[in-house]
Amino acid sequence: MAMRQCPKSKTIVNTGCNTSHMAMKRALALMLGAMLALVSLAQGNVLLDRDIASGDTIILSDSTALLTGTTLKSPQASDLAVKFNPNPMRAMWLSALCPGAGQIYNRRYWKLPIVIGAFVGLTYGTSWNNRMLNDYSKAYRDITDNDPNTRSYMDFYPPTVQESDLDKTWLTSTLKSRKDYYRRYRDICIIGIAAVYLLNVVDAYVDASMMHFDVSPDLSMDWGPAVIDNQHSRLPSIGLGCHVNF
Repeated sequence: MAMRQCPKSKTIVNTGCNTSHMAMKRALALMLGAMLALVSLAQGNVLLDRDIASGDTIILSDSTALLTGTTLKSPQASDLAVKFNPNPMRAMWLSALCPGAGQIYNRRYWKLPIVIGAFVGLTYGTSWNNRMLNDYSKAYRDITDNDPNTRSYMDFYPPTVQESDLDKTWLTSTLKSRKDYYRRYRDICIIGIAAVYLLNVVDAYVDASMMHFDVSPDLSMDWGPAVIDNQHSRLPSIGLGCHVNF
């Protein structure tokens, strides 16, 4: 069908042509708006700006906001925040490579001073007991050998004390018991360091695994008398039954 052109000499025809052009533009605008609305719905109504303060106004890219320009209240910060979901294996390996790193990865920052304090304290205890063990071991070796020039055990006494005034039998027994004492507590500190290391790794793994464990605040416990079957007697036993609901 051929389109009739509007003559330029008649004003009424020019008005009709302007009206038809406006109608076409309006139809194109509506079609464009509908297409944009469909695209926005397909994308899941993504927010144009998610990094805004709570209480400001934002425009959602849905059909209502695009066609009418309606401003909606922004959701709460907890709705926009991404739920943290740590990887248990990553937390375990981080704690294995560097004690305390898994707790930082799990965002359990309050556990870091406990882990570091335990390692520092046990390391200092190991060093101090080992130093005392070396001193008493050397003194015990010197007092039990036949060399009169080895007299390190006299370092435990003031310079005014004479070696001839000492009871060598009692001193030998005391040095041996002290040597065994400090060896024992040095070994305990070393075992403690290994135990803290293992607990640090296990804690990071379990904490990451149980990060989103559902613990309901409505835990309840029902208890009351119960009749229990007794395999060794014909008569049943009477006891206390307990039921935990969660």
